[in-house]
Amino acid sequence: MFKIYELLNKYSSGKNVLILFMFTQVVYGIMLGFSIPNVMQYSSGMKILDLIPTGYSPEYVQKLFKTLGEAGRGVYLYQQIPLDMIYPGLFAVSYTLLLVFFFKKAFSKESKFKKLWMLPIFAGLFDYLENIGIIIMLRMYPVFQVWIAQTTNAFSVLKSILSMLTFILILLGVIVFLVKRFTDRT
Repeated sequence: MFKIYELLNKYSSGKNVLILFMFTQVVYGIMLGFSIPNVMQYSSGMKILDLIPTGYSPEYVQKLFKTLGEAGRGVYLYQQIPLDMIYPGLFAVSYTLLLVFFFKKAFSKESKFKKLWMLPIFAGLFDYLENIGIIIMLRMYPVFQVWIAQTTNAFSVLKSILSMLTFILILLGVIVFLVKRFTDRT
């Protein structure tokens, strides 16, 4: 893990972080502005599984898939999911680099916070597992396995928790960095 951290530290320049972060946000923006609304137009106001950070029940999944109909499930599977198979990798790399960038400026080399740089990688991994679960359920429909929905739900919740922790850590890194920068100037 130390070698991976050193590699990330090497490439976590402001320019690299900014470019990758902007590209990640473009993909996210396309999902928010295009693919998610395309799926939602079939959902009668129900949220798609990707957008329920607190989790969902197997019954909700069944109701959503029925409400989406064949056309909506197709849009989910062939428009939203392909973009959402790109996003977790971008999230993992760009947010890891962002954490490493701010943590190396905000905290000492011995700080325990620096060990948390891997959180976005795990968030991305759980996002991929969530997507795989959704793909399996969409492709199996109308056959439904409760355990697949429950497992996918667990991945969704873990993704959400780790993503939220990532945002909190980035905010903490930015605040400590700015405080250090401000106090170093005075």
